[in-house]
Amino acid sequence: MQTKVFERTELVDTEISTSAYNAIIGMTLLIGFAINFAMVKYIPAQTIASINPLMLFIGYIVCCFTGVALFTKSDSPPVSFLGYLLVVTPFGLIINLAVSRVSPAVVINAIQATACITFIMMLLGTMYPAFFKSIARGLFIALICTIVVEMVMVFIFNVHHTILDWIVVLIFSGYIGYDWARANSIPRTVDNAIDSAAALYMDIIILFLRLLRILARR
Repeated sequence: MQTKVFERTELVDTEISTSAYNAIIGMTLLIGFAINFAMVKYIPAQTIASINPLMLFIGYIVCCFTGVALFTKSDSPPVSFLGYLLVVTPFGLIINLAVSRVSPAVVINAIQATACITFIMMLLGTMYPAFFKSIARGLFIALICTIVVEMVMVFIFNVHHTILDWIVVLIFSGYIGYDWARANSIPRTVDNAIDSAAALYMDIIILFLRLLRILARR
């Protein structure tokens, strides 16, 4: 039985240097962001908007869950990278729709804010790994509660409060620190680097989308 990536404590492949490990994480993230940029630039938002919303939602869920299952359970770099791409692609569609509704200045501001928060949280995750690991359960509970409240507010009361966006920003800022701390506590292999990058990618993109919504309202 294969062990999920962040539960791995024993080597299943050759360990690489810390610099190579971090470089692979960085390159994997950059590839994901580059794919998203290309999707925004070359795929018209109208084309995505014309897709049946239910089909788009089902496709998004299937791709994301399949991708997460692949990169968390596989110890093969090519399989994990395929899982990563299955996550990056549907997120790219959502990003495309989101940025099409705001001005380029707002998008740039959101990117800058996301980059600053990501850098700070990674730095803190490096300095205080034990702290971030200790708040994992709290982050998960807070996320579930926020999702439930947001669904109730949107689908029952048909309103959305900005405070919920700020809460999500705080939660996923914490998750960036947490996932970075976890990434540096498991064996430094190529596969684990890809898996760690995939987890960080989702944290960073969700953070960006919420910051984009907050800044757009201003």
